[in-house]
Amino acid sequence: MKLVYQNIFIIAITVLLFGCQSAPIPKPRGYFRLDFPEKQYKQFDSTFPYRFLYPVYGKIVKDNQRGAEPFWINIEFPKYKAKFHISYKQVNGNLDALTEDIRTLAYKHTIKADAINERQFVDSKKKVYGILYDIKGNAASSFQFYVTDSTKHFLRGALYFSTHPNKDSLAPAIDFFGKDMITLIETLEWK
Repeated sequence: MKLVYQNIFIIAITVLLFGCQSAPIPKPRGYFRLDFPEKQYKQFDSTFPYRFLYPVYGKIVKDNQRGAEPFWINIEFPKYKAKFHISYKQVNGNLDALTEDIRTLAYKHTIKADAINERQFVDSKKKVYGILYDIKGNAASSFQFYVTDSTKHFLRGALYFSTHPNKDSLAPAIDFFGKDMITLIETLEWK
């Protein structure tokens, strides 16, 4: 009788160990959680022909890339591998060409973009007029904008991440920095 119980026990253990085996189910890919700081801003006001509010957790660095012009800067966010690239041009009867260049740059992303939404900005009091391009999908730049006073000043900005674009993993950062970019646009003033 003891031998029968031992055999039943061995068979039960064998069935439990090998009977519950099935094809492995892959776990969905997870992404690191990003903790963002509280929104606070400080004034960028120097000898440049423009000023605006930018996040205190950003660092302004002069753009030293080849071809950079005198009033070009980057607002870097090293912890998040992100930056706002800001470039400035004077308007000399070339406003149509400048705005068309920006539109072309934004719409080059249609290959990877799911959608491109445009948001207009108009502040007649400060003479700031422009468009923010909200580029959805796996594009290299999720936000691009330009603002101008239509006569003298033209400023372009873009949000870039130093990583392979992935709309799912970058979505919280894109949303967070997109709000900072909107604050920059809304507080921009010409000198």
